[in-house]
Amino acid sequence: MNRLEGRIAAIQSNGHLSLLDVAIGADTFTAILLETPESSPYLKVGAAVDLLFKETEVSLARNLTGLISLRNRFGVTVAAIVRGEIMSEVTMDYKGKRVSSIITTRAVDRLGLAVGENVEALVKANEMVVVQASSPASGLQAVDAAMRARTPELQEAELQ
Repeated sequence: MNRLEGRIAAIQSNGHLSLLDVAIGADTFTAILLETPESSPYLKVGAAVDLLFKETEVSLARNLTGLISLRNRFGVTVAAIVRGEIMSEVTMDYKGKRVSSIITTRAVDRLGLAVGENVEALVKANEMVVVQASSPASGLQAVDAAMRARTPELQEAELQ
């Protein structure tokens, strides 16, 4: 599970849905939540939070130009590649933090990925989970529960 520490920069809520902007250094990440400041008191501008996202939700790009609907685009440097026959894990450095992506080995080859190269990581806002800043264990437990609740089809796929 990828984990970045940040602070809530802005909150837009409507009904029981919120769109959060989370500042991580000079970068802003966006997450969509099924909770509001009224239902979750930790959701306050300035509050320290952990932004969590699965390795399988991180897409990689090179030479990407133009506008796209993905809200979270951030530059990374490839630190390691563990190649498998079908899937590979690409570990990257994002401002001193490790971020991983699991993509097909064909994609690694097509992108020509190599250690030391700069690429762009992309994650959809609805794949981000925000939890109150806490210890590593409790944060990961919270995201695991949140991800399983949001994606029952993943539970079924994991059993196959």
